[in-house]
Formats: sequence, structure tokens, C-alpha cells
Amino acid sequence: MDELTLSIGLGLAVSVLFSETFGIAAGGMIVPGYLALSLHQPLNLILTAAAALATFGIVRSLSMFMIVYGRRRTVLMIVVGFIVGGIATQLSPPNPMGETISVIGYIIPGLLAIWLERQGVIETFSAATAATILVRLLLILVGGVGYSA
Repeated sequence: MDELTLSIGLGLAVSVLFSETFGIAAGGMIVPGYLALSLHQPLNLILTAAAALATFGIVRSLSMFMIVYGRRRTVLMIVVGFIVGGIATQLSPPNPMGETISVIGYIIPGLLAIWLERQGVIETFSAATAATILVRLLLILVGGVGYSA
């Protein structure tokens, strides 16, 4: 099984565990799995969190002028997250080692923004961080992913 598939599967299990045990979502069912694969790239994580916060702010601002609720709000969050993530990736300078800094995934900022609105900023980022670290540890234990001796 490849790293992405294993990471998404473990992320789904951890997300359900967090939801059922603590009553808090980790930013969407697939978010911890994707973030766990990029845990060694902190600038990408920071850019992704910033894109999620920007998406949250933009949609909240738009909701003052538009009727945005339910499915329409969910779709708008994901579309705005997609656009903000693309712009953030294009405008970000290379990191000190010359690598491109980019937002993780195409829909991750939008999914995070949905949960930022539903349960709050601190709760969502705390749960996403804890779930991501747990998924990364499980990846190391189960598949040897990311482990270098």
C-alpha cells in the first residue's frame, strides 16, 4: 500500500476516533492524513493554515452581502479555499533551501475553513494538530513511512 493511501486510511480512522471520543472534528475526515504526510514541511503547514483562515474570513465577509447557508456555504468554502490556496502557492517565495512553499492539497484549506466556522479556530486547529501527529506516529509504526534510521 502506498503512503498516501495508508495515510488517508489512518487519518479517517483517527478523525472518527476524535469525533466519537472527544466530540471534536479534526478539520475534516481526510485532513489529518494529508497533513501527516507534510509534517516535515512546516512552512507548507503554516501556509495551509493561513489559507484556511483567509478562506474563513472571506466567506464570513461575503455572508454579510449574500445569503450563504447550508450546502451553498460548504461549496463556497471549498471553492474559495481552492482559489486562496492557489494564489498563496503562486505568491509564496521559495524557502531558504530553494524549495517551493505550497498549500497542502486543493480542498484542505476549504475543509479546515468549514470546521473553523462550525467549532471555532482554537478547537479546530488543536484537534487537527493532535490528529495529524497521531496519524504520523501511526504511519511510522505501521508502515515505516517517514522513519529514517
